[in-house]
Amino acid sequence: MKYVDEYRDADLGQALAGEILSLVEPGRHYKFMEVCGGHTHSIYKYGVDDLLPANVELVHGPGCPVCVIPMGRVDDGIALAHEEGVIFTCFGDMMRVPGSDGSLLEAKAAGADIRMVYSPLDALRIAKQNPDREVVFFAIGFETTAPSTALTLKRARADGVTNFSVMCSHVTIVPPLRALLESPDLRLDGFVGPGHVATVVGARPFEFIPADYGKPIVVAGFEPLDILHAITMILRQLNDGRCEVENQYARVVPYEGNQRALDVMAEVFELRPHFEWRGLGFISHSGLKLSEAYADLDAEKRFSVPGVRVADPKACQCGEVLKGVIKPWECKVFGTACTPERPIGTCMVSSEGACAAYYNYGRFAREREVV
Repeated sequence: MKYVDEYRDADLGQALAGEILSLVEPGRHYKFMEVCGGHTHSIYKYGVDDLLPANVELVHGPGCPVCVIPMGRVDDGIALAHEEGVIFTCFGDMMRVPGSDGSLLEAKAAGADIRMVYSPLDALRIAKQNPDREVVFFAIGFETTAPSTALTLKRARADGVTNFSVMCSHVTIVPPLRALLESPDLRLDGFVGPGHVATVVGARPFEFIPADYGKPIVVAGFEPLDILHAITMILRQLNDGRCEVENQYARVVPYEGNQRALDVMAEVFELRPHFEWRGLGFISHSGLKLSEAYADLDAEKRFSVPGVRVADPKACQCGEVLKGVIKPWECKVFGTACTPERPIGTCMVSSEGACAAYYNYGRFAREREVV
């Protein structure tokens, strides 16, 4: 298979691991944050962490789109799903995210018409097939998925579909990274940048990290050799005394981003003054809402949404995991009260969640660290 197996070559992985070992400074501890949940899963699925020296530590960041949705937002979705005549649609991961009184999956079991879709276009198709029902799409994700929501809204407008609306919970990547870098309880030496988001926004928006905070960042792909190569590039920067944005994922990511995607987002969305993140609190200008031109397709204006803020369960430490303060297995309910089958927090639900990655792939690494 061209350009997939090549990035999983074990011999090349060993060679990169040797180069990383030659670049680390004895006695120095390095801590790098992989921002995207896709990186976390690759790291533990392919044993990337096993190839790293003991003094190179990888921690997870707030790049899982499902994980950052607060409980109150889930409650709002459930309230909309219970509205008379509403068909509520969302991605599969969101079905199992716990709210304060159950999940969307449990609301579906109780009788609400909630349907899993693979794209917002699926939700629009359902609206066309049910002209006598109101169809709401629960839009989540970073800039990676926001363009598909924007294009679907443009299609709905063009096709004259009036029974379709969107509950917009899209978020942006730069504000939470800035909030993390302002945090006094987190020391980082560099970032493995989010490859998926960068396919849309490019690498340029991350220039504030070296410019304002003196940390190198390398935008990386998701295969094991991509991640090892990115770590090598970060270490080279540190050794050379450089601090800049580098693009390891150049085969997919244009440095300036996808201008057509950015244009359609600018047309359909605008920034919210503030948006709540699970475990991170309110972050200014970090969420998107529909622009005035598309306000008639905004489910939050079409229906009555409670909008109540709900505190995270005391037992759940998703916030600390998302900030890289603790490893998932350090949470007191990890793998006991909180499992993928019965999650307490969102990090155990999502296919990109750090807790799910550790639970599924990281057990051996966890045992080594405990010992």
